[in-house]
Amino acid sequence: MLDDLQAPIVLAPMAGGPSTPALATAVSAAGGLGFLAAGYLPAATVAEQIAAVRGSTAAPFGVNLFVPGISTPPDRFAGYLTELGREFPLGEPRFDDDDWDAKLELLVAEPVAVVSFTFGCPDPAAVARLRAAGTECWVTVTGAAEARQAREAGADVLIAQGAEAGGHRATFADRPADDVCDPLSTLALVQLLTAAVPGTPIVAAGGLGTGAAVAGVLVAGAHGAQLGTAFLRCPEAGTSPMHRAALTTPTPTALTRAFSGRRARGLLNRFVAEHPDAPAAYPEIHYATGPLRQRARAEGDPDAVNLWAGQVHELTAAEPAGELVRRLTAEADDALRLAISRRIQGY
Repeated sequence: MLDDLQAPIVLAPMAGGPSTPALATAVSAAGGLGFLAAGYLPAATVAEQIAAVRGSTAAPFGVNLFVPGISTPPDRFAGYLTELGREFPLGEPRFDDDDWDAKLELLVAEPVAVVSFTFGCPDPAAVARLRAAGTECWVTVTGAAEARQAREAGADVLIAQGAEAGGHRATFADRPADDVCDPLSTLALVQLLTAAVPGTPIVAAGGLGTGAAVAGVLVAGAHGAQLGTAFLRCPEAGTSPMHRAALTTPTPTALTRAFSGRRARGLLNRFVAEHPDAPAAYPEIHYATGPLRQRARAEGDPDAVNLWAGQVHELTAAEPAGELVRRLTAEADDALRLAISRRIQGY
C-alpha cells in the first residue's frame, strides 16, 4: 500500500470529532492515505462513514480501531472522581470494548485497504481474518518490544508513535509506573525499530508539521509519515472552533491522564495543571468526565476541556486538506534535494 501512494502522507485517525469522511476523502484523493477513526463510534456509524468515503473517492483509505483493554477496579479512581465531582458535573464511569467484535465483523465483511490498531496488538486470528479479506493490518507501537509483538501477530506495517504526537499514547500496557520514564521521540523510535524489526515497513508519527520533517523521517528509514495535528485546522476536519483557535497560540503541550485516564498529549490548561496525579483508568475516567467536557465546550471554556495537540501545533495552517498533502509532499521533495545538494557540495 505505501509503495502505491503518490504522497508519503498518512492521515492520523483522530477520534472524538476531528476525523470525518470529508477529511479522509480529501487526503486520499490528493494521493495520501486518509483514515477514519472508529474509536468511540458504534459499528453502524462506522459503516455509514465508510460508505460516505466510498461514495466520494475511489482512492484507498483506512479505518482505525481501538484494541480493548481491561477494566480498572473502582477503588483506583473513586477518590479522583470524588474530587472532580465537587466542582464539575460527571457521568458514570464504565468499561466497554468499544464495540470491538461488531467493528471487526464489519471490516471483514466490507474490507477497506488498511485497518490500523491503537492501544494494543490484535490477536493473530483477527489479523489473519482481515488479511484474508484483502486488508493490510497496521499496528501503532511506542517501543521495540511492542514492535516485535506486532510483527509476530502478523502486522504488515508498524506506526511508530513518538512522544511528540498529540492525542492518546498508543502503548499496549498503559501502566502508571511508565509515567516516570520519558517516552521515545519519533526519530529515536524510528531508528530503534529499524534495527529491531528489519524489513518491516514503518510509518513515523509525532511532531511532523513540515515537509522537511517528513523528509527527515523518510531518510531515517520510515516508509511514510503520519500526521494528525497538522490537519486539525483544515476545513474538512471536525475540530471545534475553540480547539482551532487554541492551536494557533504558543501554549505548551503536556502529557496528562486528567481527562481520560490514559496518557495523552494536549495543550496545557488549568484542568491539566490542577490534576497531575490523575489515575490510570481508561476508559472509565473518559466516560466519567464526558459531561464536564461537554459543558466546557458549550460554555467556550478552554480551561476545562481536552485540547489534544502535538508539540508543533503552532505550525498548523487553515488550508484544505488536499492542498496540505500536496504542499507537504513538495516541501519534502525540496528538502531531500537540498540535503543531497549540500552533501555533494560539502559542508
